[in-house]
Amino acid sequence: MSTVHKSPTTQTPAQRRRVLVVVALAFATIVLDGYDLMVYGAMVPALLEYPEWALTPTQVGLIGSYTTFGMLVGALGVGFLTDILGRRRIVLACIAWFSLATVATAMASTPEAFGLFRFLAGIGLGGVMPTAIALTVEYAPRGRQQLYNAMMFVGYSVGGVLAALVAIALLAETGFRSLLWVGAAPAIVLIPLVYFLLPESMSYLARRGRLEEAQQLAEKYGADIDVPDVDATKGGRATSAVSYLLSKGRRGPLMLFCVASFMGLLLVYGLNTWLPAIMRSAGYPLGSSLSFLLALNLGAIVGTLAAAAVADRIGSRIAISLAFLAAAITLVFLSLQPPAALIYVFIALAGLGSIGTQILVNGYAAAYFPAWARGTAVGMTLGIGRIGAVVAPTMVGLIMDSNLGFQWNFYAFVIPAVLGLVAIVLVPRRAQTAVSSSPQVSQSSRTA
Repeated sequence: MSTVHKSPTTQTPAQRRRVLVVVALAFATIVLDGYDLMVYGAMVPALLEYPEWALTPTQVGLIGSYTTFGMLVGALGVGFLTDILGRRRIVLACIAWFSLATVATAMASTPEAFGLFRFLAGIGLGGVMPTAIALTVEYAPRGRQQLYNAMMFVGYSVGGVLAALVAIALLAETGFRSLLWVGAAPAIVLIPLVYFLLPESMSYLARRGRLEEAQQLAEKYGADIDVPDVDATKGGRATSAVSYLLSKGRRGPLMLFCVASFMGLLLVYGLNTWLPAIMRSAGYPLGSSLSFLLALNLGAIVGTLAAAAVADRIGSRIAISLAFLAAAITLVFLSLQPPAALIYVFIALAGLGSIGTQILVNGYAAAYFPAWARGTAVGMTLGIGRIGAVVAPTMVGLIMDSNLGFQWNFYAFVIPAVLGLVAIVLVPRRAQTAVSSSPQVSQSSRTA
């Protein structure tokens, strides 16, 4: 159980600006994640045509899976560490790790080294995501966690848009390595900004006995502090968070979030890794197929912000269910080769149904569990969900090698969309984990 210290309901303009700085810094770290994923999808056609390596679609899919496997390791390992070492330190370490690994990837001389460094870069990216989500939801105003999480997480799609634009501008002239150098460069500016401007988690400080510092941050940012009672902290910080989440009444919802995340990430990584190659196999030229990647991510940006605002009003369960349903229907329509005038609309809707859905799932999971265990909860959800991201690139590569036709690449994603919808519908309406021992109830309970 945990005690929730409430801040005043209305934030001052200065407090709102400070919270937006937190969101902006988390946004910038997620841009790196989105750029890395989408830029690999943009590189796939060039990798398939790179004569020195002579890679097959299955091999290219496996390399894509190495990155997502690294993200799985990073999300599980770093998700636990955030509740021990603090979230600010983890963000700094992960940005530096990812950027150095990306530089090494750009310099790789063999496909084996390329795959190894992609795996190492994935560890850093996997650690950034649950940390950024946890900090954003913790500092977000009451009743607006999904919207603020979406504002932060559209950085993922902004990164995808940038990847598509950079690929359109540079890929044909300078080759795939230049895209990786561009992805590593932002760390030079971002690391100092995070060091000086990003606050530590209030719940982390409170659990370390630094309640006065946590209270000062709460007053500075107009935020709530979720302080665990003694029973919640027995057995050490990391162990208590894991035990708490796996205890009766909590492991069921946690596992359902893991299933929904698995399905959502399978959609995200499958489409973003292979969409340009799938559209090329359907007869579109390279430039046009890269523009589809651009449409996918623009659709995710606009759609996610709208869906998050709806989720804060009608509830996350309904909004996420509708987003999964939109993904399934849209993928069926894309397999039918719609007219040119409609194909960009359907691809934009697929962006909402894949990337947008996963963003909402992340926000729902973060708000469902108490702040002191949030980093671990989101890390477990994303870590196990990353198995879907590992499976997706290889799965599509195998389908493409089988010559079944590009339609089957879309059919393969319809079932995960439906299963994700079912998992979210089954999540209990009220988070038993978030009920306060005081008469007040934490925001994580109220929004779930």
